[in-house]
Amino acid sequence: MAKNTICVWYDKDAEAAARFYAETFPDSAVSAVHRAPSDYPSGKAGDVLTVEFTVAGIPCLGLNGGPVFKHNEAFSFQIATDDQQETDRYWNAIVGNGGQESACGWCKDKWGVSWQITPRVLTEAMAAGGDEAKRAFDAMMDMKKIDVAAIEAARRG
Repeated sequence: MAKNTICVWYDKDAEAAARFYAETFPDSAVSAVHRAPSDYPSGKAGDVLTVEFTVAGIPCLGLNGGPVFKHNEAFSFQIATDDQQETDRYWNAIVGNGGQESACGWCKDKWGVSWQITPRVLTEAMAAGGDEAKRAFDAMMDMKKIDVAAIEAARRG
C-alpha cells in the first residue's frame, strides 16, 4: 500500500465505483477487495468494506461507510485531457452513467464524486496569464463541458 492514499467514502458501492473508474480511465485498476470480518454499523460480516484502487495513477481506498457522509465539491478528481475527443470520452462516461453536469468542466458521477475534466489547453491558457488567461477564463465561465476549440479561439483573441 502506498504511504499516502486518498480515502473516498461511499454509501455501499465502493467496488462498483472503483470498477467503473478502472474501466474508464487509463492507468487505473482495482487491486484488492476486502470484506468485513464482522458486522459493523452500516453492514454485515462478508460485505465489501474497502476497495483498493488506482485512478489515473493515484492510489485510492474506497470505504463503504454508509449514508452518514455525502460527497461535495470540496473534493474532486481532476483529469487532464489532451483534446476534445478525450474530454468528450471522460465527460460522457461520467455523465452518461447516471452522473450529472455542472459548470466549468465539473461533473459528478452517479455516486456523487466530483470530477473536473480539464483540457490542457485551458490550463495552459490560465498559466499564460494576462489577457489570454482572461479571455479563456471568460469563455470557460459559460461552459459546462469544456469546448477545446472555443478555448483555443479565446486564447487567440
